[in-house]
Amino acid sequence: MATRTQNSAGPKKINIRNFTKLIGSIYPHYWQLGLGLGLGLIATAGQLFVPSFAGKLINQLGHSINQTMIITILILFIGSAFISAISGASLGIFGEDVVAKLRTKLWAKLLALPVKYFDTTKSGETTSRLVNDSTQVKDLLANSVPRMVTSIMQLVGALVLMLLMDWKMTAIMFAVVPLFIAVFLPVATKSRKIAFARQDNLAAFSSEAADVLGAVRLVKSSNAESVESKTGNKRIQGLYKLGVKEAIYDAIAQPITTMLMMGMIVGVLAYGASRVATGTMSMGTLFAFLMYLTQIIGPFTTLGQFFTDVAKASGSTARINELLNEPEEPRTGKALPDVSGATLAMENVNFSYEKGTPVLRGVSFTAAPGQVIAFAGPSGGGKSTIISLLERFYQPNAGQITIGGQDISKVNIADWRDKIGLVGQDATIMTGTIRYNLTYGAKQAYTDDQLWQVLEMAYAKDFVQAMPNGLDTEVGERGIKVSGGQRQRLAIARAFLRNPQILILDEATASLDAESEMMVQKALNKLMKGRTTIVIAHRLSTIVNADRIYFIEAGTVTGSGTHQSLVASHPVYRQYVADQFGQVA
Repeated sequence: MATRTQNSAGPKKINIRNFTKLIGSIYPHYWQLGLGLGLGLIATAGQLFVPSFAGKLINQLGHSINQTMIITILILFIGSAFISAISGASLGIFGEDVVAKLRTKLWAKLLALPVKYFDTTKSGETTSRLVNDSTQVKDLLANSVPRMVTSIMQLVGALVLMLLMDWKMTAIMFAVVPLFIAVFLPVATKSRKIAFARQDNLAAFSSEAADVLGAVRLVKSSNAESVESKTGNKRIQGLYKLGVKEAIYDAIAQPITTMLMMGMIVGVLAYGASRVATGTMSMGTLFAFLMYLTQIIGPFTTLGQFFTDVAKASGSTARINELLNEPEEPRTGKALPDVSGATLAMENVNFSYEKGTPVLRGVSFTAAPGQVIAFAGPSGGGKSTIISLLERFYQPNAGQITIGGQDISKVNIADWRDKIGLVGQDATIMTGTIRYNLTYGAKQAYTDDQLWQVLEMAYAKDFVQAMPNGLDTEVGERGIKVSGGQRQRLAIARAFLRNPQILILDEATASLDAESEMMVQKALNKLMKGRTTIVIAHRLSTIVNADRIYFIEAGTVTGSGTHQSLVASHPVYRQYVADQFGQVA
């Protein structure tokens, strides 16, 4: 039984240099980070002075109340909270700016990547780079780093103030820290490893679930529900086991932390109470110590979480950089003028998707202006690859493709694709309205009259008018609300609107019923008039009138000519004709 494969990577080695380089490349508003961090430090400093003033206030109980002290404490409390809120807002805005710029950079990169990248990379993985990994980077920079800086200041500041108040009490309190680290660190390390494993398995399950649900019709038509149920349940059980382990380690860590902290508090309180009883420490000092103790508990947890966040962000950074380092389609080149009178030619082209596995070998053809050139031959011979090379989805390994004598690899790729109209077997439809699909990628606005005109030319006007909202009817995901024949005619209408000088028809009627094929063929015949047309078709009836037919076998041209000349000279083509028409025409 075939099984799915899933690339899974564990925690990456922390690389701060790569992280800072990535962030620097998007030019974030560092002043927002500086402002948020500075205000956070001011708020933390204010919070550090509260226990000291509170201790002095307690020492004055029973005597005259120092109203200035009360006002000072209130100002510190309220002021710290207010400044902390501004700090959080500034850091939040900075984080959203970072993630927006990073996603903009990644989205632009994805749109500039060649088709071959998407041939080998799952769409779920690509989406994860755009959404999840960018969020991890943002969280580290806007949340974890500021919390770490303020936590260090809070920890160091509290320790210094405690030492100044009473070094003996501070020394006793911190004597338990090595014990805390020795007990808690192994549990925390194991828990972090489990969390990473759970994250990887969750990503794998999410990707597989998207694949299955995206092909739910195939699942049901193949009666594969039980197979997918077993596969999904296996993943779910794996996640369950990791979740149980994570829950157990978290359950162990929580009481250990609580026990150690409570032990520290009880120890400090007992020792302090004895000091108060002997008169060597005031009650206010003991109270201040307990407040400082609560202030330093948080930073220990924050610092532990920070290293986990850094590891996660380091992995995300590595994956993002891997994407950003992918080679892009060439976007520069000579401007391409009108090519309606130019000859399209492929000259001795070799091509392979993988090294050592040739798909095309020495393929040549010529298409004069206005001619209809067709490719026929067995499946897997390389016909659709020729179309992909003409669209510049891939580059030939050898040879060249020219238009009017110019190598198309030297001309601007956007200009070249503007000259081409493609109607494929799948007739891909985007989620959205019919209007959106007709004008998809257009650089100019079109009136409703123009849209209805091209729909009429494509024999699609009647069925669009019959739809509830006409041009504004939603076609559903991947055009699920329209039939195959209707999708093809919408694609033809879009080609009419683009008014291309070169038309490529890739099995445009291959999967249609007889009635739909007739309507689509009528629309195609109208579209082909006056244009250089390249046709791929399994049904020979659609290409018998082509100016020249090239027969492709195993990546090579084994014969070319008109339909009649190939019947006379090419045994395999003659057999194709006999198989499809029942006799040699």
